[in-house]
Amino acid sequence: MIHRALLGTIERFFALLLEHFGGNLPLWLSPVQVRILPMGEKYLSYAWKIHEKLKSSGIRVEIDASLATISYKIREAEVQKIPYMVICGERELKARKVSVRKHGLGHIGMMTVKQFIAKVKSEESDEQC
Repeated sequence: MIHRALLGTIERFFALLLEHFGGNLPLWLSPVQVRILPMGEKYLSYAWKIHEKLKSSGIRVEIDASLATISYKIREAEVQKIPYMVICGERELKARKVSVRKHGLGHIGMMTVKQFIAKVKSEESDEQC
């Protein structure tokens, strides 16, 4: 019988990687880079528009469409160590911008979707070097 520990090696590698980063994977390695958090059901269509723009730019993104409060959604994204959270509500819809939160730092400001995409892409390429 030939013994191959190929999967065991990969599992050990990921365990070491997770331990090294303390679960806070860098942006380029994170399975979900951005989570969109609509403040309510009526902002869901705006969230989907943002989702399509981010996804077409090659950013791994998901929407939290649950009916939970925004503070609960933020807390869940922080616990799951999602690198960026994009919040869309009334103020953001009127300004055609998004509020951005970074894991561990909190609110970093409002920006257009193009500015946010440029920020994520820039950070992603800086981390890989």
